[in-house]
Amino acid sequence: MSSHAHANESVANTAPGHAHGSPAGLVSLSLGALGVVYGDIGTSPLYALKECVHGPHAVAPTDANIQSLLSLMFWSVTLVVGVKYLGYITRADNEGEGGILALLALLPKRHRERGPGRLGFLVALLLFGAALLYGDGVITPAMSVLSAVEGLRVATDVFDPLVVPITVAILLGLFVAQKHGTTVIGRIFGPVMLLWFSTLALLGALAIAQHPSVLGSLNPWYAVSFFAREPLHAFLILGSVVLCITGAEALYADMGHFGRHPIQAAWYFVVYPGLICNYFGQGAELMAAPIGPARLKVAENPFYSLAPGHVWVLPLVALSTLATVIASQALISGAFSLTRQAAQLGYWPRVTIKHTSSETEGQIYIASVNWLLAIGCIALVLQFKESSRLAAAYGIAVTGTMGITSIAFFNVARERWRWSTTYTALLLGAFLLVDVAFLASNAVKFFDGGFLPVVLAFAIFAMMRTWKRGRDFLRVHFVRNLRPLDEFLAGLARRCVTLRDGAELPVARVPGAAVFLTSPTDGVPPLLLHHVRHVRALHEKVILITVTTARVPRVVESRRFEYGELAEGLARLTIHSGYMQTVSIPQALEAACLQYGIDLDLSDVTYFLGRETLLARASGDMGGRGGVVRLHVPQRRQRDTLFRHSARARGRGRHADRSVSGCGLVERAQVPARHPRTSRGNPMHRSPGRASRQG
Repeated sequence: MSSHAHANESVANTAPGHAHGSPAGLVSLSLGALGVVYGDIGTSPLYALKECVHGPHAVAPTDANIQSLLSLMFWSVTLVVGVKYLGYITRADNEGEGGILALLALLPKRHRERGPGRLGFLVALLLFGAALLYGDGVITPAMSVLSAVEGLRVATDVFDPLVVPITVAILLGLFVAQKHGTTVIGRIFGPVMLLWFSTLALLGALAIAQHPSVLGSLNPWYAVSFFAREPLHAFLILGSVVLCITGAEALYADMGHFGRHPIQAAWYFVVYPGLICNYFGQGAELMAAPIGPARLKVAENPFYSLAPGHVWVLPLVALSTLATVIASQALISGAFSLTRQAAQLGYWPRVTIKHTSSETEGQIYIASVNWLLAIGCIALVLQFKESSRLAAAYGIAVTGTMGITSIAFFNVARERWRWSTTYTALLLGAFLLVDVAFLASNAVKFFDGGFLPVVLAFAIFAMMRTWKRGRDFLRVHFVRNLRPLDEFLAGLARRCVTLRDGAELPVARVPGAAVFLTSPTDGVPPLLLHHVRHVRALHEKVILITVTTARVPRVVESRRFEYGELAEGLARLTIHSGYMQTVSIPQALEAACLQYGIDLDLSDVTYFLGRETLLARASGDMGGRGGVVRLHVPQRRQRDTLFRHSARARGRGRHADRSVSGCGLVERAQVPARHPRTSRGNPMHRSPGRASRQG
């Protein structure tokens, strides 16, 4: 038996991240980061201070309260975003990729693997944090766009009844456009956000110049004295102050697009000055207004009160709306990426992914996720109608994820990087002091709408855990029933196969090549044994293909394949894929043939694909939870999505149908099915709009 396999360890450790040191340079990457990474936190001036001084959870807009609020906002933004995330959390990258699932991949193995169907505490916590991000993805577009459109009310009361319809129309258009991708519009995201942050800084600076005493709020004593003066109000107002840092987790999740250093440069030179200037400008505008009805009028929308005159309100509304659409786009794309990562790590059912760009692999579209987000966003707008009411549901998802990120970072730093236990414990204590304070304050608003992201997160977490648990039990079942490969090959040498009862079944060898998709196993794949037992024949050339997902974003092309020849015309091909990559079986097979010199006529290959139908029962390993559950994927749809472009390879497919009840295997008759025959084409061709199925 000859083998040309690369070591598994080299695959896991040498896959590259993104090439962040591109010739475009730091400035170009930082400009791009403005449009993708900072969209969410960049639009927080629209509503953060407003919710603190106007609304059901607001404090009176007195000079002392305003200065205390500005101090809280300044130090929250500085410590949480500047120190915690940009200084520490972004160090935890998995080959350049960030986000909560990257932390999951960085956890030591003993935390990740607790046996079939079991999740370790940290893994469960991180999965719940990922589920909370879906809640953020539903609330943020609704909150951001609604708060921007509400600026029309500042210009004239005529627009009052149109705010909700306009918001719904913008959101609907945003989700409809997702299927076309962001290749073209993405080119203007950076410059638009640069204009946005410049506008924030300019408006704020003009107001500060009129009331410079507001800069005294940089002193942290104003924040501390607020808790000493009014501890209850200070604690409750944290639920609104948190709105100024809601984009911090999205910043970490999008780190893989640009790298840590460009994101840091964009923050310190553009985003941070723009945000602080605008918050303090809004505070100056409030303090400049006489106490009474005039100040209360400014408090209704302090951001748009910064406009030099009514003539500038409508242009500012237009720019704000465009900025919020960009912010929403970033979170929607993040939900697509999160779903794909979860599916490839085995925590999400198989989904159809459409690649919307032939140049950028990361631009994807998942219709099911897109329309679920659209329904959720529009339903929230129709239900709450005002951004102030919607703000109550906004903070819990973000602060919960922040706390989970802190705990996971502590474990990664202490166990993987071997940082000092004392140092990491002090860091964790400082991080959790802020995270828990914000989370506890937002928990007060649980019944005012804060329950929405929590309920959604629990539902998604339950689905992810159930899926992973079922797949683990299924894998264990197949491993338990595997037949030794050496015994099977010895039988083929005698042109027969031995059944479980000891009887020998004759097997004929026929011309041609066959490809069987199998799980990572050293035994005889159940699909192959099933085929031989029912057809009593086997092709002269048989390749067993296994696709594995490494805990790295991407696997370099030179280390994607492991190929080893067995006996009796059988061979095994393992395709390694990163969790950010998509695999096309025919394309991968052709690439492997070129790399290893495999003599194979790709126009005469028969593919065999197994399908499991899961039937839950009380006596199964999954128990009776959920009653009877059937997992059914139509044959043609499943075959076409797994073998996209396979028609170009002029292959033929055969489909084996198996059912699993509890964890017992029930085999059905083999159903032949052929791929459509078309003219020859280039199977390596990648075109926009291609679809694949991940899971």
